[in-house]
Amino acid sequence: MSDRPSGAGPSRLVAVLGPTNTGKTHLAVERMLGHASGMIGLPLRLLAREIYDRVVKARGARSVALITGEEKIVPPRADYFICTVEAMPLSRDVDFLAVDEIQLCADPERGHVFTHRLLHARGRQETMLLGAQTMAPLVRRLLPNAEIVTRDRFSKLTYSGPKKLTRLPARTAVVAFSADQVYAIAELIRRQRGGAAVVMGSLSPRTRNAQVALYQSGEVDFLVATDAIGMGLNMDVDHVAFAGLRKFDGKRMRYLHAQEVGQIAGRAGRYRRDGTFGVTGEAEDMDPDLVAAVEDHEFQPVPSAEWRNARLDFGSLNGLIRSLAQPPDRPGLSLSAEALDETTLRKLATDPEIADRCRNREALFKLWDVCQTPDFRKVAPDEHIGLAKVFFDHLTTGRRRIDPDWMARQYAHLDRIDGDIDALAARLANVRTLAYVANRPDWLHDQAGWQGQTKGLEERLSDTLHEKLMARFVDRRTSALMRGLRIREEMLAGVAADGAVTVEGHYVGRLSGVRFEVAKGATLLEDKALRAAATHAVGPEIARRLGRLAAEPDAAFALAPDGAVLWRGEAVAALAGGKASSPRVRLLGELGPEPARQRAARRLEAFIAGEAGRRLTGLRRLEAAVAEGRITGLARGIAYQLIEEGGVLDRASVRDEARALSQVERRALRGLGVRLGAFSIYMPALLKPQARILSEALVANLVRDWRPPTDAPSPLPAQALGRSLAAFGLRAVGDLAVPVEQLEQLDELMRNAPQAGGGSVVDEALAAKLGWSSEQMRRILRGLGFAPSQRGLDGLPVAWRRRIDRPAAAPAPAPAGRPDSPFAALASLKAAEPSPPRRRRRPRRRIKAVGA
Repeated sequence: MSDRPSGAGPSRLVAVLGPTNTGKTHLAVERMLGHASGMIGLPLRLLAREIYDRVVKARGARSVALITGEEKIVPPRADYFICTVEAMPLSRDVDFLAVDEIQLCADPERGHVFTHRLLHARGRQETMLLGAQTMAPLVRRLLPNAEIVTRDRFSKLTYSGPKKLTRLPARTAVVAFSADQVYAIAELIRRQRGGAAVVMGSLSPRTRNAQVALYQSGEVDFLVATDAIGMGLNMDVDHVAFAGLRKFDGKRMRYLHAQEVGQIAGRAGRYRRDGTFGVTGEAEDMDPDLVAAVEDHEFQPVPSAEWRNARLDFGSLNGLIRSLAQPPDRPGLSLSAEALDETTLRKLATDPEIADRCRNREALFKLWDVCQTPDFRKVAPDEHIGLAKVFFDHLTTGRRRIDPDWMARQYAHLDRIDGDIDALAARLANVRTLAYVANRPDWLHDQAGWQGQTKGLEERLSDTLHEKLMARFVDRRTSALMRGLRIREEMLAGVAADGAVTVEGHYVGRLSGVRFEVAKGATLLEDKALRAAATHAVGPEIARRLGRLAAEPDAAFALAPDGAVLWRGEAVAALAGGKASSPRVRLLGELGPEPARQRAARRLEAFIAGEAGRRLTGLRRLEAAVAEGRITGLARGIAYQLIEEGGVLDRASVRDEARALSQVERRALRGLGVRLGAFSIYMPALLKPQARILSEALVANLVRDWRPPTDAPSPLPAQALGRSLAAFGLRAVGDLAVPVEQLEQLDELMRNAPQAGGGSVVDEALAAKLGWSSEQMRRILRGLGFAPSQRGLDGLPVAWRRRIDRPAAAPAPAPAGRPDSPFAALASLKAAEPSPPRRRRRPRRRIKAVGA
């Protein structure tokens, strides 16, 4: 993968560049899954975990590996590797490789790592580099053979100006640049708006996911975060509010670059939904030039990439230090500033004991290894250097492994879940250091055991931290306060397990699914107050239910024949039309945040579409065959009409086309599940119970008061039914709706019935086999174009024969001459004169038994 050998086959190298919300990461994941093996490097551990979970759902846990500095999940036969950029195992050979957020090659701290991946990390068949449009000139300069693909943002991003924290719209992410500021803003939102979720890069993936779930579910409408959300974390954010435009970059306070503002503001809006950004709190209004740059996604191109020599000299300690300072030898690269690992190395190199021990390559490798330990704790430089020295001493003396007693002491010191938020966060940072040690190769004897212990401790601390954040920044009772009613005291409200809603001990309604049914109050004033209180009480519960509904698997839903969509047995929506491939649902009730209702409706529509794909497979295959041109000629026309009619077509309407079908065309239709019956052209698979339940539900709103029997003829209603009949497996015959399969059974029975006078004898016994009355049989036969070929006498049955359609008589020629001449008028009168009636001959009386 790195430094491809000569003679290797050509590999496609493509740079996909564009602003946020252009689907770059989604594209890379889809491309990777299209290959037999792949690897993707991501800028954050949080994002790596998110993509790992997504790929596991698509390919299964045994095929996917997660590799970060603090966590390694590597199945024996993994095909796909989801990594942080620093942890990418470049010795692995994969078909596809992607690196996300390549504009970070200009980052002073991590840029040299991204630059190395940009220049050297390659997949066997395809390499994809993802990043901002500002990278285009530099990519052309450094990688002249790369194919550059630009992508436009799916939605519009607009500046909405400054807003007070108390006036921010729902679904807002407030961005701050320090933990203290994040906590202060979250506390204010809790008091004023009910609560906020908190997301920071220092949180563990488990805590971050729990906080995001709190926000995504709609339980809180606000998210307070650091600029970590700018790196591709997927959340439903409509507005991004900057609480400041300056940040401390590790050396000094500075203003955010325009590209950084654009990266963070771009989190607003998802896919086709537009987003807005602005400022809040004490942040000053944005400069018009900055606003224009962010709205138009036009930023200064990245001038050069941070570079550090990757071919280090491990011949000696001084040689290693010199090789790290070696300048680049090509344009477009600039030597990166001294990073923490290099600073640590230079400091440890001044220790005579360490310098003496590094006279062999093995020790020198170990020294450089420990110098690259990240500073998760964010402590003073000397303290971090001291920790690296401890690691080096353990790895180069005695058993040449980190002493398990040292690990046990550190672990025991951290194995506590007491303390406040800051204490838990500090403990988690220390646990991340232990997890990093446990995931380093050859640093511990019982590596797997320590990996399990550190992971378990991190999960316990993460859960506790989430609970502490919830307790501090989410007031679950605020939603029950009776704002607007001018009631000074809190009114206690609750929802019982059976859905009963009470306010101050009074029953005011029932919550079923996501629909609230209000009870009537005793007086007008009580009715108004209690209904308003109940609405406030059930609002958050409905929001939570909507959030849970949107995250449920398909197994939690069911479809009733009347078009109701059930969630855990309760009706929550009704089908509102649409086609099988794109159904529409109407969510019951009116309460709940509109974004949450829309997400729930989309989830239910996806369930219905999935059900259609499973139950109406034949119809989908036929639609695809027509759309892709796999069926041609007369068969294509018949198939198109069959689709338009919902899967049942009167054969008489396409009699000539059906007769003219070739054997090849007939086989093609049969292969797609189409049956050319005697009276109908239809798809038997659509008449099965499961398919019919879905079809009936899709048309339920069109024929609300009509539920015909599906196993017997019934009168057609006065309303126009269109293709709705086909959903019930019926066909209009005269003034009756008749099951299609019974019509084909009728054809078979008539073929096997006694023949007389050129027709088939139809008696009461034949009608009884179909469950029809004699009157229904007569009306259906006439509706199908049959007529008596010979009537029975003295109660004997009648023989029926299908009428033969004859071509219509040619119109009489127009009279000659001028149209205004008297001869023309005379000819017209003569043509209009009725013919004299023909005298009927009396036939000889012949008595013949019919149907004997």
